[in-house]
Amino acid sequence: MTISQALELAVSHHQAGRLADAEALYRQILATQPNHHDALHLLGVIAHQAGRHDLAVDWIRRAIVITPSNPAAHCNLGRAVRALGRLEEAAASYRRALELKPGHLQAQIDLAAVLAALGRLDEAIDAWRRALQIDPTLAEAHSNLGNALRVRGRFDEAVASCRHAVELSPGNPEAQVNLGAALAAQGRLDEAIAAYRGALQIKPGLPEAHNNLGLALRRRGRPDEAMAAFQHALQLNPGYPNAHNNLGAALAGQGRLDEAVTAFHRALHLKPDHPEALNNLGNTLRERGQPDDAVAVIRRALELKPDYSDAHNNLGSALKDLCLLDEALAAYRRAIQLEPEHASAHSNLVFALHLHPGHNIRTIAEERHRWNRQFSHPLKRFILPHPIDPAVARPLRIGYVSPDFRDHVVGRNLLPLFRFHDRLNFEVLCYSGVAQPDQLTDEIRRHARQWRNAAGVEDETLAEMIRQDGVDILVDLTQHLAGNRLAVFARKPAPIQASFAGYPESTGLDAIEYRISDRHLEAGSANVGTGSKERVCLIDSFWCYDPCGEDVEVNGLPAGESGQITYGCLNNVCKVNEPVLGLWARVLGRVANSRLVLLSTVGSHRQRILETLGSEGVEAHRVEFVEYRPRREYLETYHRLDIVLDTAPYNGHTTSLDALWMGVPVVSLVGETPVSRAGVSQLTNLGLPELAAHSEEDYVRIAVELAGNLARLSELRSTLRSRMKASVLMDAPRFARNIEAAYRSMWEAWRQRHSPPP
Repeated sequence: MTISQALELAVSHHQAGRLADAEALYRQILATQPNHHDALHLLGVIAHQAGRHDLAVDWIRRAIVITPSNPAAHCNLGRAVRALGRLEEAAASYRRALELKPGHLQAQIDLAAVLAALGRLDEAIDAWRRALQIDPTLAEAHSNLGNALRVRGRFDEAVASCRHAVELSPGNPEAQVNLGAALAAQGRLDEAIAAYRGALQIKPGLPEAHNNLGLALRRRGRPDEAMAAFQHALQLNPGYPNAHNNLGAALAGQGRLDEAVTAFHRALHLKPDHPEALNNLGNTLRERGQPDDAVAVIRRALELKPDYSDAHNNLGSALKDLCLLDEALAAYRRAIQLEPEHASAHSNLVFALHLHPGHNIRTIAEERHRWNRQFSHPLKRFILPHPIDPAVARPLRIGYVSPDFRDHVVGRNLLPLFRFHDRLNFEVLCYSGVAQPDQLTDEIRRHARQWRNAAGVEDETLAEMIRQDGVDILVDLTQHLAGNRLAVFARKPAPIQASFAGYPESTGLDAIEYRISDRHLEAGSANVGTGSKERVCLIDSFWCYDPCGEDVEVNGLPAGESGQITYGCLNNVCKVNEPVLGLWARVLGRVANSRLVLLSTVGSHRQRILETLGSEGVEAHRVEFVEYRPRREYLETYHRLDIVLDTAPYNGHTTSLDALWMGVPVVSLVGETPVSRAGVSQLTNLGLPELAAHSEEDYVRIAVELAGNLARLSELRSTLRSRMKASVLMDAPRFARNIEAAYRSMWEAWRQRHSPPP
């Protein structure tokens, strides 16, 4: 047999998959002719096919030394070094093949794939387009081009490319999956879900399709179906780290935090360097009350992926929980710097500035205006005329938007309004972002004429839903707190928009024309001159308190039995800062044997608080920390307190009302922002303005003098609850009428502007 005959037979074996027979013949050829290019080259191809990539590289390189101008050899060398993870070398080999043969289709396709893997997406897109110039019918190239365009943010082009791939190869499930991803990126979730389901009809055992389907279902607000999709993906492939991570995120979204942590740990066991799983684990640990652990885990995510904006945002929130406000603000700003479109990070920054004693109302207003310019202005193009006839007499349709229609301070404060709304003249519509409904959710829902589940609903879709519902006045109940839907309000789906209830401050959005507040919050406020264009509707009280069924009686004065004063603060510990601790130390220093009880999670911030107080002469044994607990047990904690010391610049709000309900007077420091005037508002409405201090010296004096007057403390203990019941702070019908009067004034102003001239 001649060498040419042996080569022909070897190639025949090779093409038929009889690799051992082919290898034996190639070796026979080399025994006779050691520098036979084809035998060396094809032995390298067989080694690559057998997974012996190092050996493949050696054989093919020997072939190239003999015949440097063979494009196929350079292409196959690229494949072998690519299998070894040497992507730059692979790209160089493919480029050399294309220099030798510009129309080499396989080299062009492989080059595109390597460039995409290297993250050089623009070059990859160009390479796939060149491949399609060679063969426009390549469905795989259209699909991969679409995938790269999606990652690059060119969603319209991505959808078009993926659709072309599906048209060319309707039975290709991977093309359907890429189409689904492109549609999901464009926010067309129902179409994306249909594409993923189409892929699964073709190939039911495709874990990636189940995983992506779960992501789309979760965004669509269908958490149970999403969970089932992730679990199906894991049944098919238990070693799929992304599916474990996504399942964990779905569990965390439903409040099943322990199960979520387990899922994240499984993802990290499979892939320890998974920054997304680390970020999600850290955020869940934070929600579980483990801020130090959260910080450590998120910092690990950032070591792996320093430009991960979501992780910087979550790090900021964990640092805020540890009272490290300067570091928290820096983390939020870093998230925004990395991703200027990160609206939630920017909202977190706006809110956190209210907590920081070093930022005044003007710096906060400037940040709100930046949010408005960045996120609200671009959405003005979606504002449409409202086809509402101002002359028609009918009940006003009031739409409320909130993620907190649940056992939450906002939900509890709104419950009296919903109970006493005038249903003849007002129709209540609720757009609920609640992921975990509870008993309070159910009660609020019973008082609504129409209830819409907005959890997971895209902003554009929710805005259109509100528009179709014919809402007259849309009320934001969240401002810049977590879960806000300010991007919906920026589209102005209702003719009149207002904010209320989240916290007493402006959103900064041009599209929200009104803010509901109370006269005490705004009296003396420095909001004038901050550039806010909204009009403020003043009611008697920003709050209407409801203990929500927890029948905990007021006890006797603790100091009457113990002989020592116990101060306390059960506010969120992120409101505690060094200036406040300095004030508390001055109070404790002037009241012998007094103690301080603080509510906080376990964490390093406790030691920093003790060290700060210790530097002011307050011994650690005089300070006690209590952990978060169920509501009844939390209210019973007030049985141990004689006086509550309020925080500044962000006062206690509902927490102070809890204290007053339990007979414990609150000493508050009045500031320049509405959030720092909650104490004076509540105390004035109770007839106790003397407990609101207008200077640090007054704050210390009031707290010390009150401690020295046990008769006064006992009288307050026994009468505060009755004062509460008799005040506007618990007058639900009056609260509802006040707010309805504000709505009427908003509507009348709009009606006059939009009525035709007589």
